Amino acid sequence: MRVFNKISSMVQPLTRTWSGKLALSELDQVGVTNHVPTIYFYKHSPDDWITVLQTLKSSLSCTLVHFYPLAGRLSFASRGRLEINCNAAGVQFMEAYADKMLMDLDTFLPSPIYHQLIPSIDYQNAPLEEVPLVVLQVTRFSCGGFSLGLNISHVVADGQSALHFVSEWARICRGELIESVPYLDRSFLRAGEPPRSCSTIEHEQFGLPPVLIDQSSKSEREQETTVAMLRLIATQVEKLREMADRSQKSEMSHGFTRYEAITAHIWQTSCKARNHKPEQPTALNISVDIRNKMRPPLPQKYFGNAIVDVIATGFSGEIVSNSLGYVSNKIRDVIKKVDDEYVNSVIDSLKRQEDLSRFGELSTSNDEGPYYGNPNLGVISWLTLPIYGTDFGWGKEIHMGPGTHESDGASLILNGQDGDGSLIVPICLQVRHMEDFKKVFYQDIDL
Repeated sequence: MRVFNKISSMVQPLTRTWSGKLALSELDQVGVTNHVPTIYFYKHSPDDWITVLQTLKSSLSCTLVHFYPLAGRLSFASRGRLEINCNAAGVQFMEAYADKMLMDLDTFLPSPIYHQLIPSIDYQNAPLEEVPLVVLQVTRFSCGGFSLGLNISHVVADGQSALHFVSEWARICRGELIESVPYLDRSFLRAGEPPRSCSTIEHEQFGLPPVLIDQSSKSEREQETTVAMLRLIATQVEKLREMADRSQKSEMSHGFTRYEAITAHIWQTSCKARNHKPEQPTALNISVDIRNKMRPPLPQKYFGNAIVDVIATGFSGEIVSNSLGYVSNKIRDVIKKVDDEYVNSVIDSLKRQEDLSRFGELSTSNDEGPYYGNPNLGVISWLTLPIYGTDFGWGKEIHMGPGTHESDGASLILNGQDGDGSLIVPICLQVRHMEDFKKVFYQDIDL
């Protein structure tokens, strides 16, 4: 497939918005500090393509009046912290054309084709202060269908906030009024003076992840990776939950969630496929939405990162040899500890760090910093995110999904698009491990 005639422009807020430096919370500045790609495919568009583009741009300009931090740029503050310079510099909007029809795509799974449909960010050569916080590309296919590829800065918005922005943009594009404005004040999650928590809770994410026994991180980084999209039908999902519940029935009063059981299955499968030694330490990163875990809960439509990472740890022999319920319980235990006190202790611990830049990926090249791949993994839940049904005025998408994810061990769990109880598990692993992973993933369910 050839994508050509790319035209780039900046879309700015329609009217004047507040300008100045917007402080970020500590939670905005740890974890993933790059742009997160997603893509939407649409089957039909009107013949008047110029009108489509103009409508998308004008509605985006209106939407940015409410979501004006997205039109700004990041800048460095003191002690390795970042802030948003709300300068209305704009969102990068790219127009492109593809010489294929949508039906010519073998699959909508993440593939090298996505690199042509979702604008990339050159973090190494572009000054941070010049990188747009949102870059997007609208690509029209020869059949009249089109794709919308988005890259949104994770420093500025987590999944809930990014989808809030996209849904309101679509609503305005359809000619409707905005339904809910974002809550932009991040002081709720900023550390105060004196610290809000006196807790001595230890936080695993401040330490280095386990490394592969007898291997260097450098050699693991150099391994080629690939992405698979694994589908679990509703009966397989329920079977995994039943397997987990049955093995731990005497120790628990409530059944395991879909996330707990499936993530436990992914963890066990990865340890087997990677052929770890029994004594190999392994860590599982879990992202927990804290919006309703704070007391009081965060304001409705809080815009920013309201995510805390927790780490479940074990030895590969322990993870593989024990029941699915045992591993599910390890996951449940670390999720359960995330409450108001825990979150405040995380925020205050981060505030005491002299330099937060070491926690983010922008501060590290591919050959430096902690390596979170083999023997580790991270499983993010999109199960509660409203990812489907985004209609800009020309019908709902025929596919929505993650963009290119090339980090070993990175995985998602999302609902199937048909609403039939099925789930999709996109996962990135080293090429040498992927076939074994797919085989064991389904084989263990069948057993």
